[in-house]
Amino acid sequence: MNFEEAERVFYSESEEMLAAMEASLLALEQAGEDERTEHVNAMFRAAHTIKGSAGLFDFGNVVAFTHLVESVLGRVRDRELNFDEDLIQLMLACRDHIAVLLDSVRLKTPRAPDPELEARLHAYRRGQPPPKPAPAPPPLLVEPTPVPPSLSPPSPERPVVEVAEPGGHMVSSEHWHLSLRFGRDVLRNGMDPLSFLRYLSTLGRIVYLTTLYDALPPAEEMDPEACYLGFELEFDSQAERQAIESVFDFVREDSRIRILPPHSLINEYIRLINELPEGAARLGEILVQGGALSRQELAEVLDLQRERARDGDAKPLGALLVEENLVPAQAVMAALERQKRTDEQRGREHKVVRVDATRLDELITLVGELVIAGAATQLAAQRSGHSPLVEAVTTLSGLVERIRDEALSLRMVPIGEIFSRFPRVVRDTAKALAKSIELEIAGAETELDKSMVDKLGDPLTHLVRNALDHGIESVEKRRAAGKTEYGLVWLNAYHESGSVVIEVGDDGGGMDRQRIQQRAIERGLIAADALLSDQEILQLVFEPGFSTAETITDLSGRGVGMDVVKRNIEALKGHIELDSTLGVGTVVRLRLPLTLAIIDGFQVEVGHSTFVIPLDLVIECLDLGREADHERRYINLRGEVLPYLRLREVFEIEAPPPSRENLVVVQYGSERAGLVVDHLVGELQAVIKPLGLLFRGMRGLGGSTILGSGEVALVLDVPELISRAAQAERQRVMASVTARVREGSR
Repeated sequence: MNFEEAERVFYSESEEMLAAMEASLLALEQAGEDERTEHVNAMFRAAHTIKGSAGLFDFGNVVAFTHLVESVLGRVRDRELNFDEDLIQLMLACRDHIAVLLDSVRLKTPRAPDPELEARLHAYRRGQPPPKPAPAPPPLLVEPTPVPPSLSPPSPERPVVEVAEPGGHMVSSEHWHLSLRFGRDVLRNGMDPLSFLRYLSTLGRIVYLTTLYDALPPAEEMDPEACYLGFELEFDSQAERQAIESVFDFVREDSRIRILPPHSLINEYIRLINELPEGAARLGEILVQGGALSRQELAEVLDLQRERARDGDAKPLGALLVEENLVPAQAVMAALERQKRTDEQRGREHKVVRVDATRLDELITLVGELVIAGAATQLAAQRSGHSPLVEAVTTLSGLVERIRDEALSLRMVPIGEIFSRFPRVVRDTAKALAKSIELEIAGAETELDKSMVDKLGDPLTHLVRNALDHGIESVEKRRAAGKTEYGLVWLNAYHESGSVVIEVGDDGGGMDRQRIQQRAIERGLIAADALLSDQEILQLVFEPGFSTAETITDLSGRGVGMDVVKRNIEALKGHIELDSTLGVGTVVRLRLPLTLAIIDGFQVEVGHSTFVIPLDLVIECLDLGREADHERRYINLRGEVLPYLRLREVFEIEAPPPSRENLVVVQYGSERAGLVVDHLVGELQAVIKPLGLLFRGMRGLGGSTILGSGEVALVLDVPELISRAAQAERQRVMASVTARVREGSR
């Protein structure tokens, strides 16, 4: 067994389970009763799995702490504790501490569990919740760890009273129902599951017993020392619940024991159905395993169903069970929902394979080399003039293109991987700021290259914290402005013009352009008489150290650190747009390329230089006719003023221009511009290579690629070129307006 590989898998799975645990905790506050049960079960499973897996690697501190968390969650699951605000906050802190413990063993610096958290968990475990902790300081990190308060002496133990939910119905069964799933290691620990059933018979009579084999693996994978069986049984006894529970004292820690007394509420059976660990896909099996129906009753109803079908009166099993008053309608609906989830889960099984990210990077690199080699082969075949060879190479090129697309898709992950961390950030920050804030997430399924997703966490965190701290106003200010008390922050992602757009927006106070411009003049960033567009004024907040905030908080300052955000986004070949209305809100848009590895490109030539334009950004190509205004650098394109740039002038290419030039119209976001080139060569697949240090400071270039001929072509940074063309056009217009104003003043 490769121990290091197994350990890596353990850490990866633990991170996923901790993320699921946090999502369930945050969802509890708005969840209904049935959903709360699902979330509690999900948290319990996560803690139990982490504990068991950590035990395999002998991570004692992780095992000890997660066992305490699991015990408290077990009491919640058994309805001996209620999930209130204090317990949710404690579990969030415990979730963070488990992550800290896992990091400590990963870095080979083991640390002991937090004694205060342990003490609070022990108090809940005894049914003696500690007092409400003091408010935590404002969170400075994405996942803060609140400091728990000192503990007061435990209060006297009080009995837990279960209250029937309104509208709850009793099930007519006069027997106890026991749902038993013994732990996998029960045999290794010297326990025999059948001995517990034999001892149970001394307290009463086992009426029905169903043995479940769903967990049995294929014979070649079976461990003879492991227990794979489960049992659902009806038990007739006059014994007290405590006496029945005591039968399983020796295996309770590692087993799943559920006991329903006679005439239990139907909600208890529904809950048991929802928690079934097996994959029973048939309605009747689910109801039997959930205890709402006996095996004998099921057989009788199936016989009745067959008889009615012969008489032409066929009815679904669920409707027949309700009609015969054997199972309440609520239990049938829960079982049908369980059946649907099971079918969906089976459809997804064995379709996910874990692959190390470095292996994917190596694959993308090899595919890139394959693309370059394919282009060279295609060029050689065309020069040879051998028709069968050209046809074969064309087919090969098509296959290479498909391999490229599939390889790139392997590295595409949903942006929701990042978005999922922000409900916690918004919740904790809103509490620290005493603001009421809701978070809306849309477009979480939008996919982006994983190498980019990993680098977006910090910029997005800073933008979200800015929106929370300086975007959303206090409750009092919102009331005075006629707004709702709850501020709204949203995250959205979508595809547009071959790019991925990520929005961070808020319905707060917006940004004051006059104030931004005045502050920029005070700092000497712009001249007092400078004529700037709205977008240029807003972009000033990305200058290093620029801020309009009167006071800078620990969380953020509108502008403080925004230069770092811009630098990180530009490092990903992306651009930032700002849209803000005073009193209405602010939207920050990040535009990013889909991938940084391999793109479809359009090859052009200027003199002896070759350039590649990302094909997704090319709108059309046309001749640069006489209608172009060469002095003011714009063309009338079907009634639209289109500014253009001559690449010969941008990159100072000294070769003389041809008699007939071409114009490539490109678009990025909502802006368009034209690029004047000498020759249009055609489409190609471009493997993006980073530029050397010599070209790092050169704007307008986004990388390089190797052509089939072995020559190097430069990949154009189209957003930068469009921005340059638009800025030149704005300066020309403003200069014209200024000249007219001056003439009028004379």
